[in-house]
Amino acid sequence: MEPLAISINDTCKALGVGRSSVYVLIKSGGLDAIKIGRRTLLTTDSIRRLAQSRSVA
Repeated sequence: MEPLAISINDTCKALGVGRSSVYVLIKSGGLDAIKIGRRTLLTTDSIRRLAQSRSVA
Protein backbone atom coordinates (compact mmCIF):
# COMPACT_ATOMS: atom_id res chain seq x y z
CA MET A 1 0.00 0.00 0.00
CA GLU A 2 1.33 3.41 -0.99
CA PRO A 3 1.50 6.02 1.81
CA LEU A 4 -1.13 8.77 1.76
CA ALA A 5 1.27 11.32 3.23
CA ILE A 6 5.04 11.65 3.67
CA SER A 7 7.38 13.78 5.75
CA ILE A 8 8.90 17.08 4.68
CA ASN A 9 12.34 15.47 4.39
CA ASP A 10 10.99 12.72 2.12
CA THR A 11 9.17 15.34 0.05
CA CYS A 12 12.44 17.25 -0.40
CA LYS A 13 14.12 14.09 -1.66
CA ALA A 14 11.23 13.23 -3.98
CA LEU A 15 11.10 16.70 -5.55
CA GLY A 16 14.82 17.46 -5.41
CA VAL A 17 14.34 20.76 -3.58
CA GLY A 18 15.29 22.15 -0.17
CA ARG A 19 13.17 22.42 2.97
CA SER A 20 12.59 26.15 2.55
CA SER A 21 11.19 25.59 -0.94
CA VAL A 22 8.77 22.99 0.44
CA TYR A 23 7.60 25.41 3.13
CA VAL A 24 7.04 28.11 0.48
CA LEU A 25 4.96 25.62 -1.54
CA ILE A 26 2.91 24.77 1.55
CA LYS A 27 2.30 28.45 2.32
CA SER A 28 1.31 29.24 -1.28
CA GLY A 29 -1.11 26.30 -1.43
CA GLY A 30 0.94 24.29 -3.90
CA LEU A 31 1.22 21.39 -1.45
CA ASP A 32 -1.38 20.12 1.02
CA ALA A 33 -0.04 19.72 4.56
CA ILE A 34 -1.51 17.69 7.40
CA LYS A 35 -0.50 18.39 11.01
CA ILE A 36 -0.53 15.41 13.35
CA GLY A 37 0.72 16.56 16.71
CA ARG A 38 4.04 18.28 16.06
CA ARG A 39 4.60 16.45 12.80
CA THR A 40 3.83 17.93 9.38
CA LEU A 41 3.05 15.50 6.59
CA LEU A 42 2.40 16.25 2.93
CA THR A 43 -0.17 14.37 0.88
CA THR A 44 1.26 12.26 -1.92
CA ASP A 45 -1.62 13.39 -4.16
CA SER A 46 -0.59 17.04 -3.86
CA ILE A 47 3.08 16.15 -4.49
CA ARG A 48 2.14 14.17 -7.60
CA ARG A 49 -0.18 16.99 -8.79
CA LEU A 50 2.59 19.56 -8.33
CA ALA A 51 5.14 17.44 -10.21
CA GLN A 52 2.73 16.87 -13.12
CA SER A 53 1.76 20.55 -13.37
CA ARG A 54 5.43 21.60 -13.49
CA SER A 55 6.61 18.97 -15.96
CA VAL A 56 7.79 20.15 -19.35
CA ALA A 57 6.03 18.67 -22.36
